[in-house]
Amino acid sequence: MKVAFVGKGGSGKTTLSALFTGYVAGTAHPVLAIDADINQHLAVALGGTEDEAAALPTLGAHLPLIKEYLRGDNPRIASADAMIKTTPAGRGSRLLRPFEDNPITDACFREVAGVRLAVTGRFTEDDLGVACYHSKVGAAELLLNHLIDDESEYVVMDMTAGADAFASGLFTRFDVTFLVCEPTVRSVGVYRQYADYARDFGVQLAVVGNKVTDAEDVEFLREQLGSDLLCWLETSGHVRAAERGRPRPISALEKHNLDALSTMLSTVDATQRDWDRFQRQAIEFHLRNAAAWGNERAGHDLATQVDPDFVLGPPLLANP
Repeated sequence: MKVAFVGKGGSGKTTLSALFTGYVAGTAHPVLAIDADINQHLAVALGGTEDEAAALPTLGAHLPLIKEYLRGDNPRIASADAMIKTTPAGRGSRLLRPFEDNPITDACFREVAGVRLAVTGRFTEDDLGVACYHSKVGAAELLLNHLIDDESEYVVMDMTAGADAFASGLFTRFDVTFLVCEPTVRSVGVYRQYADYARDFGVQLAVVGNKVTDAEDVEFLREQLGSDLLCWLETSGHVRAAERGRPRPISALEKHNLDALSTMLSTVDATQRDWDRFQRQAIEFHLRNAAAWGNERAGHDLATQVDPDFVLGPPLLANP
């Protein structure tokens, strides 16, 4: 299952991504975490050191390798240079499994605190004024467009903050999107904006309250979010210890907060993947990006990259 975490900057989105990832890993299920937030703090939130985080290879730096590997023998894609961030998989494309070993995982994936992790890469001085951060996130979008995760496999992505997540079709690549919401007017405003954008695309959105301190906070969230409020996490000494560089095992998290993570995992497990819609939306956003900028950059119509009879999904694993 593919899971995304979104929310207002400072809402605790990365912390919740790390807690959920650690919780899933603690249930002995394999989990791949991807840090697609511009601030790139997920490795440390998972329990890695600052030095480990700084040494991680990045998806953005390996984009040519990623493109070349994924295009495989797809006759609709003449070269790796012809691929853009939304290029969908088709017959002849190389498909990925989240826990296999291949040139992309060898170059870009590392284990941090018992979790397989990939990071898109920080914004650097060379990027200032000349690059868009979503060009780095594009590598992650390409991966998800070619990724087949099966039952009991989890992919968790820490997304960019706020409505920036809608700058690409990446927001449609998930089975469940958890929006982290503080009991504040500003955080609720981000929820409403996200919910309005997501509604037309069938995004399964569940809101998780965070930094809740008392019954008044809970009542505020219930009034503002209604049935979209799935659960909430209370202010946590476990989290504060981790922020001081003293991480504890996930089993040491407060009972109410563990119960909230259990509710979140149950919600994910109860979701049914619609592979047809997954492929259909990949094509939709590819055609949008092709018309908006991709065709001009490539010098030809990128709609020809679409394989109309191809649907990504587990049956392809038996018949590659």
